[in-house]
Amino acid sequence: MRQQINRLLFLIGIAAISVMILTFDVSFSELWGYISNAGYWIMAAILLWAGIYALNAQAWRIIMRCSGPCPFSVWKIWQLTVSGYALNATVPVGGVGGMPYKILETSRLIGTKRATSSVVLFAMMHVFSHFWFWLTGVAVYLILALVATWSIDSTMVLLLVLTSLISCGGIWLFRKCYHYGLVSKMVLLIGKIPGLHHKVGRFYDNHRLSFVDIDQQITALWNHNKKAFRQSLLLEYLCRWLQALEVFFILVMLGQYAGVLTFLFAFLIIAFTSLFANLAGFIPLQLGVREGGFALTMALFGLAPEGGLIISIICRVREIVWAIIGIVIMKLK
Repeated sequence: MRQQINRLLFLIGIAAISVMILTFDVSFSELWGYISNAGYWIMAAILLWAGIYALNAQAWRIIMRCSGPCPFSVWKIWQLTVSGYALNATVPVGGVGGMPYKILETSRLIGTKRATSSVVLFAMMHVFSHFWFWLTGVAVYLILALVATWSIDSTMVLLLVLTSLISCGGIWLFRKCYHYGLVSKMVLLIGKIPGLHHKVGRFYDNHRLSFVDIDQQITALWNHNKKAFRQSLLLEYLCRWLQALEVFFILVMLGQYAGVLTFLFAFLIIAFTSLFANLAGFIPLQLGVREGGFALTMALFGLAPEGGLIISIICRVREIVWAIIGIVIMKLK
């Protein structure tokens, strides 16, 4: 069964990557022109993400070790992380397509309960860091507006307020989930969907003890191992800052001054674009969402919207490269 699911996810990933390559908004000649103009900057972005995935893997490893020994090498955790994110990007289920794959691959050595709790905890930590990332984006924008005497119009005020509400609401909600558990409540919530009540109810009754055990492992990280919790969160939060380097490289390529202000611009661009993209995370490969998000964010910050297209194309090429690497790694023993 595990091999069949692995094969199915592999085929879905290949199909999604093929669709993405064939549905670029520009011709292949234009695409090659963008790649050629990017030169070594696109290689820098690809290599940058090798480091980002390494930090993701270490954050997951810290979480896994909280519930017992970790029998996986750092290299194996990195492989599973890359493949998991490749499936997240290609399987159209809200950015969680890699979770079943990682649970299946790790459950062989640490058991289904530990594998499930570690994967769920890492996914929660990944999202939790985004809320802090977006809230930091609001603070950075306000500081830059104060220092650079920007005029904040009504549109920007609305965006900042909505971002703050989403971020603070998400932080509050996740703190509750870390304190009281998540899995049991999610299963019971799904059971309230019309037509699923009886089936989900029976499933929950048959596996109630397993769900309770998984929730106990989730709450243990917050209630009994704050150090590991902070370390994992810090690594994931650092990944968000490193992600801004990719946009920074492209802005420099477009002629922006390679200074602190340009990096903060890149940070704001990736922060607000990632917010738009995550709100529409159910779209496979987020087709068209990030492209529009980059263009809109560039315009909001007074930069040429056309630059958003270049940023989105280069980021898309990098994502396809790593998606291919991740899907291929799934077949490596």
